[in-house]
Amino acid sequence: MLSNRLTERSKRSFVRFWQLLSLAWVCSALLAVMAPPVLAAETNPGSLLEKHAAMRSQLASNVFNRPLVLDSVQTGNRVTGNAYAVLDVPFSLVNSNLKTPGQMCELVILHINTKYCRPAGASNPNLMMVNFGKKTAQQLDDTFALQFVMTANPPNPNFMRVQLNADKGPLGTSNYAISLAAVPLPNNKTFLHLQYAYGFGLAGRIAMQAYLSTAGSSKVGFTKIETNSNESNANAGANGGADGGANGGVYVGGMRGAVERNTMRYYLAIDAYLKSLSVPAHEQLDNRLEKWFDSTEQYPLQLHEADKASYLNMKKDEIERQKKGVPHI
Repeated sequence: MLSNRLTERSKRSFVRFWQLLSLAWVCSALLAVMAPPVLAAETNPGSLLEKHAAMRSQLASNVFNRPLVLDSVQTGNRVTGNAYAVLDVPFSLVNSNLKTPGQMCELVILHINTKYCRPAGASNPNLMMVNFGKKTAQQLDDTFALQFVMTANPPNPNFMRVQLNADKGPLGTSNYAISLAAVPLPNNKTFLHLQYAYGFGLAGRIAMQAYLSTAGSSKVGFTKIETNSNESNANAGANGGADGGANGGVYVGGMRGAVERNTMRYYLAIDAYLKSLSVPAHEQLDNRLEKWFDSTEQYPLQLHEADKASYLNMKKDEIERQKKGVPHI
């Protein structure tokens, strides 16, 4: 009898353990989704150009070795990431190629956690269906599907703004959104602000804590914070850390670290997608996949997840899969 009770107890413990791990990777995947309706503050070209002027020195010299400013903030039950970047492509290219769900899917699928992305079709031209999952090959039935509604500002030769929103997600999450705002700069360049965030409830917080204490224990973001600061204690998370460099700080961990990693991944996807448009059409897919992977490998501490061959093979299979039709969502 005692042996039977112990066996049943062991079974329940085993089930709880795997449920916890499942919640962990689910939460990791959710961080690759986009963000709540915390829209980019810029509503006109003047306000975005003012940001560019204020950030000129940061854009010119930074740890990324590219014209990029990245930040994040966590307040209450919301975490937000921002990327400000100068793109080496003309504004006309940006303004004409980030306006439809089909175009957005071509860049979203580059992200290692995106398993599927397709426009809903003519019946709902502003809707796109996206599945998120692990950083390895995965059946769609095991992923999480969300519907994003895309809206764009009226055509403007000097300003572009695009918004994606999804009302609900798993684990009590809601109000996903991503916001892009862009303006032309001299010399055929473009200034871009990418903002995304997500809201989370108790279940999401527990899942993230589980992830950060297991598979995500070594994951960090890009911002360095002082080890003796209140911000460090609040935001470094279970993994708070890694090398802090000469300043004696640590890289931010926890939810802020995760948001920063995915903000960078989406910025690099935008950059790779737009630059691939300059090559012949039959070369564009391979070009953007390789460019995205090579760019992420410039930041191995934060972004390395797989070898190049594995990433390319997985993505080509996923892109072929999404060409075949719409999964249950």
